[in-house]
Amino acid sequence: MVDLVLAAVVTGLEAAAEVRAALLAINGPDVPYAVRNGTSAERADLVAEWRALEPAWRTFFSRSRLSRTLRTRMRLDAESHEGRALDEQWEVTWAGDTPRPARSREYSRGQVTVVSRQWEAQRGPDGRLRKTEVFRFDPAEMKVPLQDAVLGAGWTWRAVVFKL
Repeated sequence: MVDLVLAAVVTGLEAAAEVRAALLAINGPDVPYAVRNGTSAERADLVAEWRALEPAWRTFFSRSRLSRTLRTRMRLDAESHEGRALDEQWEVTWAGDTPRPARSREYSRGQVTVVSRQWEAQRGPDGRLRKTEVFRFDPAEMKVPLQDAVLGAGWTWRAVVFKL
């Protein structure tokens, strides 16, 4: 009986390690967000967040005047094969000679679904004005790959509002 319990614990831990590896594998130089190990202060196993502070991405985000930033904290529950996720969003302002985002006091948590888009009026090949999307802030661009990694491992994805 003890051997069965021990085997189940080991199997659960191995499965959690596989899910963690799948989530970390989402990282890449071409995606505007990063997945990393969480810290004890964040109370999360993994954290995914927009790369607004990274030098390679700062210009992109500052040019778009991104007005908020998103962080998704995740906890992997090996026993129930469940990945829990809590979104946190801050309003940001861009300040300084080299634009840097500064977090404001406006903060929300739960599940963020608001999409922001910026458009410019440009002339098309026919000379007529048309709207062209120049920037989109869509939390789904970050959250869907996270969900796919968890669900692809046969786990449950649980979006939470209050407690991770």
